[in-house]
Amino acid sequence: MKFFKLLVLIALNAGIFYGLNTKFGSIPPLGKFLAPSQGVWQNESSETAEATLWLPGLSAPVTVQYDENLIPHVFAENKNDLYRAQGYITAQHRLWQMEFQTMASAGRLSEIFGEAALNYDRGQRRKGMVFGAEKALETMAEDTEIMEYLQAYSEGINAYISELNQADLPVEYKMLDYAPEPWTIKKTALLLMYMTDMLAGGDSDFEYTNALSLFGKERFNFLFPDYFDKIDPVIPKERDWSEWQVSIPDTPADSLALDQLAETMEKPHPDNGSNNWAVGPEKSYSGNPILANDPHLGLNLPSIWYVMQLATPEQNTFGATLPGALGIVIGFNDNIAWGVTNATRDVKDWYKITFKDDSKQEYLYDNTWKPTTLKVEEIRVRDGETYLDSVYYTHHGPVTYDETFISKRGGEGYAMKWTGHLGGNNQRTLLELNAAKDYEEYKAALTHFLAPAQNFVFASDQGDIALWIQGKFPNKWEGQGKFVMDGSNPEHEWQGFIPQEHNAHIKNPERGFVSSANQHPVDENYPYYVFNDGYDTYRSRVINEFFRNKEKVSIEDFQALHNNNYNLMAAELLPVMLDSMDTSTLTPEEMAIFENVKNWDFYNDIDDAGPSVFETWFDTLKPMLWDEFSNKDLALDRPFNFQTVRMLTEHPDDPFIDIEATPEKEDANDLFLASFKKAAAQIQEWSKEHGEYHWGPYKATYVGHLLQDLPAFSRFNLPIGGNSGIVNATSEDHGPSWRMIVELSDPPKAMGIYPGGQSGNPGSKHYDDFIDRWAAGEYLELEFVPYGEELTSKVSTQVLKNEE
Repeated sequence: MKFFKLLVLIALNAGIFYGLNTKFGSIPPLGKFLAPSQGVWQNESSETAEATLWLPGLSAPVTVQYDENLIPHVFAENKNDLYRAQGYITAQHRLWQMEFQTMASAGRLSEIFGEAALNYDRGQRRKGMVFGAEKALETMAEDTEIMEYLQAYSEGINAYISELNQADLPVEYKMLDYAPEPWTIKKTALLLMYMTDMLAGGDSDFEYTNALSLFGKERFNFLFPDYFDKIDPVIPKERDWSEWQVSIPDTPADSLALDQLAETMEKPHPDNGSNNWAVGPEKSYSGNPILANDPHLGLNLPSIWYVMQLATPEQNTFGATLPGALGIVIGFNDNIAWGVTNATRDVKDWYKITFKDDSKQEYLYDNTWKPTTLKVEEIRVRDGETYLDSVYYTHHGPVTYDETFISKRGGEGYAMKWTGHLGGNNQRTLLELNAAKDYEEYKAALTHFLAPAQNFVFASDQGDIALWIQGKFPNKWEGQGKFVMDGSNPEHEWQGFIPQEHNAHIKNPERGFVSSANQHPVDENYPYYVFNDGYDTYRSRVINEFFRNKEKVSIEDFQALHNNNYNLMAAELLPVMLDSMDTSTLTPEEMAIFENVKNWDFYNDIDDAGPSVFETWFDTLKPMLWDEFSNKDLALDRPFNFQTVRMLTEHPDDPFIDIEATPEKEDANDLFLASFKKAAAQIQEWSKEHGEYHWGPYKATYVGHLLQDLPAFSRFNLPIGGNSGIVNATSEDHGPSWRMIVELSDPPKAMGIYPGGQSGNPGSKHYDDFIDRWAAGEYLELEFVPYGEELTSKVSTQVLKNEE
């Protein structure tokens, strides 16, 4: 089977695609790729045998026990040895992925793929990805302990790289005909910056500015309100903020820089989010707090996550880590468990810059000319000339857009101000969480975390549960950051930051649980300005109602909620659509489709045709409703799904309902019928080729290799329900990337699963062996053993020793 995959790969691999679906080049010389002594055939297996391995720099031997799932349980006598071993072990299984993601972060893909990757690389450089990583390095350099661990981690990775010859290289290096370079601490900073960018929210400034210009303030505020009244916020509405002494900046009289931009860079996936929750002792079936997390990210092979146990005599931690970063990112230890969801707060703003002349050496600020800083980006291009890109920095940040990158008038540009450029020490937060023993230590660990904005959920064996919305948040005047601002006006600056102790949080609420699902963080009584940033309006309400309606909650309840397919948006919209439909003009084929959705129970289950009809119907209806936003000359965002439902159900005769391209005046009923007919035609066309349009095969969830044109290294047509906006938020290629449940018993009991496998080698049985169990809603029992004890599920042991 493994050789068959490789043969299929060779037959089908006409091009290489990066995960952004942008074609970047062609395959390497086949002679080198297929050479028996060093080519792809050497990558047949990545099984870890019993071995003693040499790892320079260790102060004492490190024992690594592998369980049946290839999860390493690492036992070291001190943290320096632990993180050195973590780097070495992670590189054994995920080296290509680690390096590829850091090169993508740094804007260096042209070195691999040639000129076709140039615009992507320019975009990464122009939004200051390397700049942000270097700022983080400056902060971390002041933390000698963290730097010591980062150095040990890097040396562990490099020890593994130094052992490799051509035959041992991961298959992707052979396919793309290049070799790994030494790991550096900067690469870890770039990886963390990659995640910061992926989870950056609140970046619709240009689109909102354009919409305001087109529709006017009154209509804009109707379409994009700051707050939806049905919101069930992260921090319960009963939370009292009145004891805080708060100062909010005044809104300046001239608060906008109205201008229009036709296009912007590709943004992070709109569904990059997550669920997390925890119940306290009074709601737990056992009296022990229970915590769960499932971050929603792209479904890729190799997986974004790698699972490990990392133990010393002083601390013992288990969970999911990011290959390239130290410690555990989401996990638990003997005393606490923690998880994260995307808070999607607005921490990225745009300023219109007026240059003095075409040299761009000066820009207007506070009625004077202020000097720019020029950074010449040298982008090496495979089989081509090095490209030099001039990026000008203002005190706001890098001028991302000018006439050389996305069309703009000469003498103008747009600078990005982003908390990702402030230089945090997120690595310190992660390592302190790994060792934390109680609420106070969890709370202290968060203070180092600047960006991306995250909802950190917490539970402890002392019976505490909590949730902090953590990040460094600008203290904004009302409306600030929703539109492009005037870069020459000092009043448009960030006037300061919300104090750490005023970041919204809750500990041990009366309701007995905490939760977040990327919804609005607070209600309107929170004293600081937070506008509607496309927050979830459905998953969060399903989760909170689930817990409100249960007196006691079990592990099985947590599992059921992770895999819950209830479609609340359909439950609130579909009855209106059905009641308003004039079915007299439907053909028999259309009527059969209509009956399928009419009899549906609002669960997006794999064997039901109802969700296929509804999802196609809504996807057809939404652009029909918001046809005013189809202006190809402007960057525009349609209103959020919640506002779409509200418009159709509460304002069926609003002028926006009318289709601009027709002479008739349509209302919501007309749109329901017209969009249903289009959706029915699409379903019938699909059925001709594929048969029954049950939701599982119709949605066709897949987990694709990071290089997208590699079907032999991907998994397709996975039988899993759900969709975007559902607790089981699994769409076509996006969804729960790591499901974890932890009960804080003594010792903790935990389970987890992710859609992939521990090995990054497509030739290994552990490359994708979790996927089918993940799709079925199953979990791995995570064997958490005390320091130095033997696993019951052990299949092999590696002993790492200092080279003598």
